[in-house]
Amino acid sequence: MRLEPSTPKELCDALAWAASAKHAVELGGRFSKRTMGGPPAPAEITITTTGLDRILQYEPTDLTLSVEAGISWEKLCRVLAANNQMIPLDPPLPDLATVGGVIATNGSGPRRRLYGTARDLVIGMKFATLEGKEVQSGGMVVKNVAGLDMGKLMIGSFGTLAAISTVNFKLTPKPESEKTSLLDFDTLDAAIAARDRLTGGVLQPEAVDLFNPRVASTMGIDGFVLAVQFGGNAAVVARCARELGGTLIEDGPQDDFWNAVVAYPRRFLSNFTQGAVVRIASTLAELRAVFSSLEVPAIARAANGVAYAYFASCEAAAAWLLAAKDKPWKCVVEYSPENAPDSLELWPSPGDDFEMMKRIKHMFDPGNLLNHGRLYRRI
Repeated sequence: MRLEPSTPKELCDALAWAASAKHAVELGGRFSKRTMGGPPAPAEITITTTGLDRILQYEPTDLTLSVEAGISWEKLCRVLAANNQMIPLDPPLPDLATVGGVIATNGSGPRRRLYGTARDLVIGMKFATLEGKEVQSGGMVVKNVAGLDMGKLMIGSFGTLAAISTVNFKLTPKPESEKTSLLDFDTLDAAIAARDRLTGGVLQPEAVDLFNPRVASTMGIDGFVLAVQFGGNAAVVARCARELGGTLIEDGPQDDFWNAVVAYPRRFLSNFTQGAVVRIASTLAELRAVFSSLEVPAIARAANGVAYAYFASCEAAAAWLLAAKDKPWKCVVEYSPENAPDSLELWPSPGDDFEMMKRIKHMFDPGNLLNHGRLYRRI
C-alpha cells in the first residue's frame, strides 16, 4: 500500500496507523537515494512525503525560509535564485531530490568547504513520530539555543527514526562574482602540495576538489586536477584568480562544470549498473595516502578530507574496503546496486558511536518498522 499524505497531520496519522498495525514502512520522498546506504527491507506500507510540497514562510530580508519536506530541491533553488539567495549544499541528484531526502541523507557537495553541511544550515524542523505526534525542534531564528536540538538527530538518519515534515533554513546571499581555476599536475604529490599552500594561505575558496587522472581524462585534462572556486566581490575574485593562476572558467561554463562534478556519480553508475561508490573520510594529511591506494576514478573534497571512489562492481569495492580496514580512515559504500550480495561487507567499521545509534533507533522505533534494513542491514 502506498500513502501520500498532503498535510503534516495526515503524515502523523499514517505513521500512527502503521505502527498500531505493526506494519513495516518504507519512508521517503521521491526515493532517488533509495540505494544510498543500502536499500530498506521489503515493507507492507510505502509512505511518500511528495504531497508536502509547500513553501510555508520565506523572509528574503531575514535570510530565513521554511518549507515542507516533499518540495523538490530543484524547484526550491529556482525560487531562491530569483532573490540571489541559495542553500549551498550541492546535494547529489538535485533534479530528483526532495528537501527531506537531502536532509535525511545529509547530502552535500563541493561547497561544504566554506558553507558547511546541513547541520550548519538547518535552523529548525518538524518531524512526525510513529506515535502520531509532530515534534518541533528549533525555529526561524538563526541563533536558537533553547532546549535539546532533536532535529539534529534527523539529519543523516535515512528516515529510520521519524518522518521529516518541515525544514527551516538559514539562507546565504549569492556571491557578486564567482570564478573557478583548474590547476593540473603531473603527480599526486604536486597536487597535494598545491592544496596545502592554498588551505594554509589567506585566500578562502568556496570549493577545492581534487580529481585523479581517471576522472580528469573525462574532462579532456591529463594528470591530477585541482578545481578551485572563489566567490565574493569582483575585486576579491579577480585577486584570487590572479594569484592562483591555472585555466579560468566563469559564468555559464563554470555552472556547467560544477553541475557535471555533482552529477558524476549518476553518470558513472548509469554506465556501470553493478558499480559502487565508496565514501572515505580522512584527515587532510591522509588524503594523499587515500588517493595513492586507488586505481579507480576518484574525486575528493580536498580541503575537507572526504573522498569518493568509483568502482565498476560492488565486489571490487568490498575488496578495497577489506584491504583498507586497518587504515585510519572511515569508509563506507555510499551507493551500491540494490541486488548486491548479502555476503559482501559494505560498511566494515561502523565506528564507536554505532551502539548509541542503535539505542536512539530503539527509542524512536522500538519495533524496527521505519526503513528497516537501511545502513546495510544494521538498522
